[in-house]
Amino acid sequence: MDWTLELVMIPVSDVDRTKEFYTRVGFNPDHDSVVDADTRFVQMTPPGSNASIAFGRGIVDGEPGSVKGLLVCVSDIEAARTHLLDRGIEVSEVDVQPWGHFVYFADPDGNAWSVQYLPYRHA
Repeated sequence: MDWTLELVMIPVSDVDRTKEFYTRVGFNPDHDSVVDADTRFVQMTPPGSNASIAFGRGIVDGEPGSVKGLLVCVSDIEAARTHLLDRGIEVSEVDVQPWGHFVYFADPDGNAWSVQYLPYRHA
């Protein structure tokens, strides 16, 4: 039996601002449903990913910006960094570690992401 991680909920303070941000990053807006005056569900998926993020109003507990350690993997860290910079996303310099190369960014609330490149996968 497979157990697949498909959705990570992130708390945000402004749904429209967050959706615009992740659209600029390049995530696909899969769903945006207003259920009622208190509930809105937005789901977005990074390109090529089987897992998505979701945020909205009335769907997740937690302080906006409190999610740290979200990680996506890429096949070219320099291209990923350039992609983010070209879209106006504040992103770190490349951090080269023995276990991978990384760049870091955060959404407008401070939910923190790592972008990881694993050289041994692409050797």
